[in-house]
Amino acid sequence: MTRLDALPLGAGIGLAALIGLILGSFIATLVLRWPAERSLSGRSACDGCGRPLGARDLVPLLSALWQRGRCRRCGAAIDSFHWRVEMAAALIGAVALAAMPGTAGWLWALFGWLLLPLLLLDARHFWLPDPLNLLLAGTGLLVAGPLMGTALADRWIGAVAGGVVLALIAWGYRRARGADGMGGGDPKLVAAIGAWLGWQPLPLVLLLASLGGLAWALTTRNAGDRPLHQRPVPFGVFACTASFAAVPIWLALTGR
Repeated sequence: MTRLDALPLGAGIGLAALIGLILGSFIATLVLRWPAERSLSGRSACDGCGRPLGARDLVPLLSALWQRGRCRRCGAAIDSFHWRVEMAAALIGAVALAAMPGTAGWLWALFGWLLLPLLLLDARHFWLPDPLNLLLAGTGLLVAGPLMGTALADRWIGAVAGGVVLALIAWGYRRARGADGMGGGDPKLVAAIGAWLGWQPLPLVLLLASLGGLAWALTTRNAGDRPLHQRPVPFGVFACTASFAAVPIWLALTGR
């Protein structure tokens, strides 16, 4: 990361935003295609007329703005999910490099980019795929040390402790209520988060995630056709958001 660290602040923010736009385009495609069991390697095509999209149709964000969100051939509306995800990924990169220039900022951006598809898949499908959890965990164990100065041993402990604690909570709920209160991917996600952050910030992550879930419950208690206690909760959404937010909060609390 030496060359990236040498970039001026504005250039680093701009580059991180640009990388985010490119990654966001792929993340949006993955989230839309994978649950539908569509190939991730096939050419992108218009959902309306089926025409394969060319290079000028696929420039992140700019193509959607230039074509006003519609196919050039048939005029059908293009799912706004694409540019929204691209913007979210660009924002992750820009915020990370603006708040923490240098290696730590690039690692925080990478953390956010890896969390984003998990968050979106859980929000849309209540699904946290094992391959993405494994990718998040493996990357954390390999490279996340400089993000918050966390030793490898602490990140291993965080991975094990995070997974075990969430698995025990899920087991206890099942024994008490006779039904699953947590998906099988949630403990794996928290284990992967522990592999990035270490065990020390995990209580903060779980606190923030719980507060997010509580806020969601209060704001949606009258929505839907089922009582709140019978509706599935996308805990992964709150865990991903909380873990990304916990990085600067923990650094501020610990004075690092």
